[in-house]
Amino acid sequence: MIIQEVLTRLETAEHPVALALHKGKDFRALIIGMKKGMVLKEHKASVPSKLTVLSGQVTYAEAKRQVKLSQYETLDIPVEVFHEVEALQDSLCLLTQG
Repeated sequence: MIIQEVLTRLETAEHPVALALHKGKDFRALIIGMKKGMVLKEHKASVPSKLTVLSGQVTYAEAKRQVKLSQYETLDIPVEVFHEVEALQDSLCLLTQG
């Protein structure tokens, strides 16, 4: 139901939509939905994180690199490094943290 809720909210959203799929004491998994052109604005992760594209295509950008990710591709996000994610297509991603 969480993935469907993200997709439903995304229909009228002007910003990325993120909801917790699962969480525990030392981890969480988020579903992030973005329409083409939406940007998850610059921020940093305080714990080890991994971004997995479930559908669509995004660009992960930090100061020294940009990585284009397509369906089923993953990327480890470094701790305490400012970064942002832009949707090149309507996209659904899984972010695991911890």
